[in-house]
Amino acid sequence: MRLKTLASCAALAATLVTPVHAQTEIQWWHAMSGPLGEWVNDLAKQYNESQKEYKVVPTYKGSYDESMTAAIAAFRAGNAPDILQVFEVGTATMMASKGAIKPVGEVMTTGGAKFDPSVYIPAVAGYYTAPNGQMLSFPFNSSTTIFYYNKDAFKAAGLDPNKAPATWPEVMAAADKLKASGHKCPFTTSWISWTQLESFSTWHNTLFATENNGFGGTKARLAVDSPLHLRHFENLAKMAKDGTFVYKGRANKADASFPAGECAMMTGSSGLYARVAKDAKFAYGISALPYYPDVKGAPQNTVIGGASLWVMAGKPAEHYKGVASFFNFLSDTKVQSESHKRTGYLPITMAAYKLTEASGFYQKNPGTDVAVTQMIRKTTDKSRGIRLGNFVQVRTIVDEETEEIWSGKKTAKQALDAAVKRSNEQLERFQKANKS
Repeated sequence: MRLKTLASCAALAATLVTPVHAQTEIQWWHAMSGPLGEWVNDLAKQYNESQKEYKVVPTYKGSYDESMTAAIAAFRAGNAPDILQVFEVGTATMMASKGAIKPVGEVMTTGGAKFDPSVYIPAVAGYYTAPNGQMLSFPFNSSTTIFYYNKDAFKAAGLDPNKAPATWPEVMAAADKLKASGHKCPFTTSWISWTQLESFSTWHNTLFATENNGFGGTKARLAVDSPLHLRHFENLAKMAKDGTFVYKGRANKADASFPAGECAMMTGSSGLYARVAKDAKFAYGISALPYYPDVKGAPQNTVIGGASLWVMAGKPAEHYKGVASFFNFLSDTKVQSESHKRTGYLPITMAAYKLTEASGFYQKNPGTDVAVTQMIRKTTDKSRGIRLGNFVQVRTIVDEETEEIWSGKKTAKQALDAAVKRSNEQLERFQKANKS
């Protein structure tokens, strides 16, 4: 009996000292702050609680520009994260960084996760897919440009609060009435290049750049000095001069002005919806982007914005299994639908879109389906998307040159001509470094 007791104790002791299998940590660097940062943290928490093998650790690394710069430096130093969130304008640069990334299609397959690129919304998946058909990054917070307006401000200005301006002439007319009613910021926009040139171009089925907006190769050059682009920026210049368009700054600086009630109309990301829904103390509307009705083929479709998740190279096999598991979780129809409803970002799969529609969410929240309906239309060679090298630098140049318009230092033609010339120099540099 005593021997049996000793044996049992020995077995128990052996069990107690047996090392517990440690979780594999997956480092995820992102650029989401505020309500969207809370969403990212909740996703990681939800995944971590769903299984025990892996632990996703999300880390905010600043703006899109800052996080991408930090990741490049970290990769060179040998301590890059497993997953990096990169905004869409960094896509061509990441694609060219062959030694730095591991294609997501390969990660999913070797990681043993179910992976079928055909389930993703075509316009989303296509943007992150290489010419050989291989998906390079994982669609995450995909957005597009939409139109927000303050219904209370419309009503006060004598405008129909249930009818959003559908065309640019209607936007300008509404802005005049809003100003006359005492509104100090009738219209503003975030991301000037994305909303007023990139999406503007595809929405009007007009090239932003040659070579099918860069999808045809690195010989692409900017084409935003066309009569249509010039007309639009001359109109914006007039609005800036008379105070009906108020420029709030680069990138998403203008985002705070709409939910705060400061600006009555705004073009911006569908991803702003989370902030608007949370902070707006007024009735608001969401609508499709305005267009010029005399342009043949308009409206067409808008382009993708937001960001995707890139998997960095040089990681242990176990890390890639964890990444594949996490991406599989993110693709879940229910997870996608809930994320879409919470943030305003696109559901990345058609199944998630249909589930959201069936739930009655779009009926209860009019306008929340606009981002999807603008994106799921059939695309053309001019509207598939925009994929340029050194795109981050191109956007900075556009910001610099168009700011000269708002300050009255340059005409719209002078600014657009300069933007094309300077941007083409950047595109030429990229072409020389990455001949296709």
